[in-house]
Amino acid sequence: MDAVKTYRYLRIAMIGMVVMLGASVLHEWWATGWQCLQPSVSAYYYTPARGVVVGSLVAVGVCLVVVRGSTDWEDILLNLGGAVAPVIAFVPTPEPGGCRSVPMEVTDIPANVANNVFALLVLGLAGIIVTIVIARSAGQPDRLGPAGWFGLAATVVLYLVAAIAFFAARSFFLEHAHYAAAFVLFICMVAVVIINAWSYGRQQSQGSSPRPSDYANAYAAVAVAMVGTLVLMLAWRAIFGWDHAVLWIEGVLIACFAAFWTLQTRELWGAGLRASVR
Repeated sequence: MDAVKTYRYLRIAMIGMVVMLGASVLHEWWATGWQCLQPSVSAYYYTPARGVVVGSLVAVGVCLVVVRGSTDWEDILLNLGGAVAPVIAFVPTPEPGGCRSVPMEVTDIPANVANNVFALLVLGLAGIIVTIVIARSAGQPDRLGPAGWFGLAATVVLYLVAAIAFFAARSFFLEHAHYAAAFVLFICMVAVVIINAWSYGRQQSQGSSPRPSDYANAYAAVAVAMVGTLVLMLAWRAIFGWDHAVLWIEGVLIACFAAFWTLQTRELWGAGLRASVR
């Protein structure tokens, strides 16, 4: 029962981080006047909301790594998403925007990134080493299967790409790391939601032949909303122009993130994890 409570509280914590982030951004928006918007949620890093923006992303990253997925593949995707979430926090978008409720000195971003990302890389290397040691220990229940080793390999590749860019191409890293990490997190979360839509549908049809309607569930609706939002809003921006397209895309995707964890918290409130399905 203690394990079930842990899963429950981790999922609730991620919903709470979204609520806190939303409240902080809305407070800053109100303070600047409703006509003054930053170009993206990430650009609120350059406003008094910075502490909440950074803290909530780091907290979400930790929760994604700690929470166990119901399948090995879901767990791998959660771990990868959690690993890149702090990068989004520590490497701000290069576009600072111009809407701030108070004049703020834009601090030395390269120095901040140099310190914060170096610390993150040290933690990442330690995490990889500990994972390998545990996985290779005979008789350990945490030994990795084929999917687990694939996930570890993918993590190592991401780590090496980030470390090489950080140390050998710092300007490139400052320009692109935020967007690359956001893209990886988006792909991981869409895949996680799709896996949940499939496994929930399979669970509903156990004992009978699967029907298409079994897969048309709330998880599938969230996945469609995530992908559809990105495609439609980017298309609108390309055709008509839209200065705040990224802001609204991020806002909807963050809301979808919260909706997914709300659905999973409700479904697995008493079980912790979904039973395996075939």
